[in-house]
Amino acid sequence: MAVIGELIKKAIDLSGYITSDPDPVKEQREVLLSLLEKAKLTAFGKAYNFKEILESEDIIAAFQQFVPVHDYDKMNADWWHYLLEGHQNVTWPGGQKYFALSSGTTSNSKHIPVTDDMLDAIRKSGTHEIMNLSAFDLPAEFFEKQILMLGSSTNLIEKDDHLEGEISGISASNIPSWFGGYYKPGREIADIKDWDERVKVIAEQAPDWDIGCLSGIPAWIELMLKEIIKKHNLKNIHEIWPNLQVYTTGGVAFDPYRKSLEKLFAHPLIYIDTYLASEGFIAIQNRPETSSMALFTNSGIFFEFVPMEGDNIDEDGLVKPDAEIFALEDAAEDVNYCLLISTVSGAWRYMIGDTVMITDKSRAEIKITGRTKHYLNVVGEQLSVNQMNDALRVLEKEYDLVMTEFIAAAVHKNEEFILKWYISSDKFPDAIKVAESLDNALQTSNKNYKVARGKALKGVEVVLIPETVFHKWSEETKKLGGQVKIPRVMKEEDFIEFEAFVSQNS
Repeated sequence: MAVIGELIKKAIDLSGYITSDPDPVKEQREVLLSLLEKAKLTAFGKAYNFKEILESEDIIAAFQQFVPVHDYDKMNADWWHYLLEGHQNVTWPGGQKYFALSSGTTSNSKHIPVTDDMLDAIRKSGTHEIMNLSAFDLPAEFFEKQILMLGSSTNLIEKDDHLEGEISGISASNIPSWFGGYYKPGREIADIKDWDERVKVIAEQAPDWDIGCLSGIPAWIELMLKEIIKKHNLKNIHEIWPNLQVYTTGGVAFDPYRKSLEKLFAHPLIYIDTYLASEGFIAIQNRPETSSMALFTNSGIFFEFVPMEGDNIDEDGLVKPDAEIFALEDAAEDVNYCLLISTVSGAWRYMIGDTVMITDKSRAEIKITGRTKHYLNVVGEQLSVNQMNDALRVLEKEYDLVMTEFIAAAVHKNEEFILKWYISSDKFPDAIKVAESLDNALQTSNKNYKVARGKALKGVEVVLIPETVFHKWSEETKKLGGQVKIPRVMKEEDFIEFEAFVSQNS
């Protein structure tokens, strides 16, 4: 009997019994109160009257009245650049030891502050993630196995008075000591900066580990598993990791990768979705009966929701000054929202760039629906990334394909707009027929797209390419691995550059 595993499992189960059911609305009010109280003497808190807000009868309403919405560019230009210059007490008390380098799809140059309070919040949420495993009815033996976390390098960049790196690298470099025995690949390997070299070393040492859980972005987990399988001439990864049972995914939608990943397993795993951004640990899937994720409503982040409709969002994907904005208590289910956060890292009413839908308000559960700047709405088509993903799942079934990556754009052709797609595929059927099927699927699921197709959007074109082309583009134009994601939607000028790359590398 796995005695240690039994003890850990019982401790986790007990923690579930003694923890009272949360009240997300109450927790969110308490978080905002705590944020304002702690930051009231910072430069930001003084500029936006935090003391006066704290004296208000309705703190949320006063907060929304006094403090404007910020995107990264505004937050950095007005405040965060002072932190990079070594100033203290700017948007959060104290100085700044870490900056998370954005690995998102909208910018490669963001420096997002990660305070000690945020690291504490991430550790708290990570502990909750482990405690929550009891909901997935795992055997005691699982809790003795190792967790392979495939993130960015823990070898952070040293600057004058701070360290820089991706949030997964910063988090892994600050894991609690008790977790060290479970963590793979370990700091020595995780410190390797070069992605290919790191995966090569992981592949070499993989047979020495007893992995029960994988964690990382699907595309890079898949590349790593393929390297291990190739290195050791395996049929599937379970031949060396027979106890692998769980995959905690995140960063992008998992469904596009499920089919190709499961070819590498002897049997499907338990999939648990997570939402870790450069700005904080935002949500996790709490229960097996849903794929929705529960917001961490008591871990140093206050959430607000801007409806992605009407006149709330401008053509650049930014929240308008007079936008309608709701706290969790007033937000509704099944509405597409732009997510705003205020955090213990000194982000205030900050556009994180994601769009979400509340699926269960009482549990504060959400689904990520896309990116604010990755809605395709050039000629009124109003396509979300989720709708695009769903359409590709239709194509996979119709043509028996595996499609993991894509980039789409509305581009000019003969002085009119068409919707052009580059899609990764493991097979290459007639692209004209695939385009017709894709067009039909989108028209069926989205009435705005159907209207646009009858007016300004004059056609749909599809180019099928190998998945490796996307990876090569990511490696050459951004970087490979870590938290790097392939953008789903591009502006026409960027898309033309991507097309040129594809033509040279196909």
